[in-house]
Amino acid sequence: MTQAGPSQTPPAERAVPPLLLPEALGFSPQLLLDDIINIANSALLDGVSGMESYLQKWAEERADRLGSEWDNTQEVEQGLVSFQTLLEHHTDLAFDFFEAWSLRNIFAVPPDLPLVLPHQEGLDLTLRPEREQELMDENAELRRRLSEQKQLKRMQIKALHAITNRQRRSAKRLERLSFLDTPALDVSAALPRKLMEMHSAVSNLPPIDPETIAALAQFQETDSGKRQWETSKSGYLNWAVSQLLSRSKTREGGGEVEGITEQAAEIGQAEQLRQAFEITNGVREDLENAMQMDTR
Repeated sequence: MTQAGPSQTPPAERAVPPLLLPEALGFSPQLLLDDIINIANSALLDGVSGMESYLQKWAEERADRLGSEWDNTQEVEQGLVSFQTLLEHHTDLAFDFFEAWSLRNIFAVPPDLPLVLPHQEGLDLTLRPEREQELMDENAELRRRLSEQKQLKRMQIKALHAITNRQRRSAKRLERLSFLDTPALDVSAALPRKLMEMHSAVSNLPPIDPETIAALAQFQETDSGKRQWETSKSGYLNWAVSQLLSRSKTREGGGEVEGITEQAAEIGQAEQLRQAFEITNGVREDLENAMQMDTR
């Protein structure tokens, strides 16, 4: 099988540069030709501008010699337009031939001439139909995986937004229930035990005689709103002593030994009563502390 020579190559095929030619040269041949044509057009415009300056100067000198009857504006403009049109026509025609000739001769690579770049040397670029089909199938598989990964990413972003919203709602609920985890609950948890101790202490108190009940009923409150035996330990002792003295004065009969015995018995009962009231005051202070923590 004989290969066709360069003379048998169609002109249209030779005019198209190969794809590796810009990589081998380092620039695009078409862009180089466009730059050359642009430079030529710029030179043409510079020549027209110089001709315009020369004609205007010549027309002014001619008008000075002939007088003001001669109007040179219209003739100079028509001459410049004709001159520029003629130059552009010949320039475009010449560079069209130059571009076509360059692409077909200078930047043309014959089909039978292998073009191998230095970094492609030693590579096997021949491709069998089976291998091409394998590559196409592999490309389709990679596209499918990429599509699945994108879909998975969208699902993950959607799930992340849902989890974030759920976490935000849970944080708000936790904030509303945060009052349950306060030191006031610890104090409240200890109240039943103290109440049982107070109940046990009050249950063990001896019965109060009618004279003590009458004395408590007649007792006046202090300025602070508390009874004397509620203010402090010394107030309680003073109250107990005054009650004993009043009873010793009003009691009829009985010996000295009997009075001392009764006073000792009264003091013992008062001590038990003091212990009960101390427990009651402790419970009341715990309740006040719990109420203050709730208000904060």
